[in-house]
Amino acid sequence: MKTAQISLLFPNPPLESLESTQKSFALITPRACKFPRQVIPFAAVTENTPEAFTDLHSLMEPGEATYVVSYESPAPSALTYSNPFGVKQLEWPETLSLPYLPEDEPEIEPLTCANAAEMVALTDVAFPGFFRIRTCELGPYYGIRSTSGDLVAMCGERMNIGNFREISGLCTHPEHRGKGYAQLLMSKLMHDHRAAGLRSYLHVSSSNTHAVDLYLRMGFVLRGEFPLYLATRIA
Repeated sequence: MKTAQISLLFPNPPLESLESTQKSFALITPRACKFPRQVIPFAAVTENTPEAFTDLHSLMEPGEATYVVSYESPAPSALTYSNPFGVKQLEWPETLSLPYLPEDEPEIEPLTCANAAEMVALTDVAFPGFFRIRTCELGPYYGIRSTSGDLVAMCGERMNIGNFREISGLCTHPEHRGKGYAQLLMSKLMHDHRAAGLRSYLHVSSSNTHAVDLYLRMGFVLRGEFPLYLATRIA
């Protein structure tokens, strides 16, 4: 599967984050690297060869699955691969005004790794398996609670590269959608980024046309698309 990548900020975000800003998380061999299983299910190879995917195999536990970017069908190895799916990459233009954020927004609560279990439980409602018990270590997170105290919306950071911060973990419980929580939390994070001299970007499945259209209406700019495979170590 070949996908145009000319305008992408980062053609291989897992590789670029693990080789730079988030190098402290990297499990490394000469031709592969990955995030720890309990952080996020993303990895990378430096070349599309059987040797590189064998290196990746050595970093994985039996039964573990992780996502890898590959612009060609992955080279044969002991790993098994899913069919690829497209992921769109979008950025917030540096010169564009930020979305409105009320100066005093008491609903927004900073989240820490002490909240990890309830963050995993919330994200498992929307995208099971992507948010793990240690994902909270990758950057700041914010949440909104219901009147009963349950965490019902959240947003934070994932793969950070240089001065770019990936908006991720954006999730609202189905019973609380339509209240503007997602845009409020994104706005909070984006205001934090700009105040710190950082840039906001994000990824979304190409098949999620509703989310893609929403981000484009907000002002995000599409930078391109890359293919993602799920690689699984059976034994």
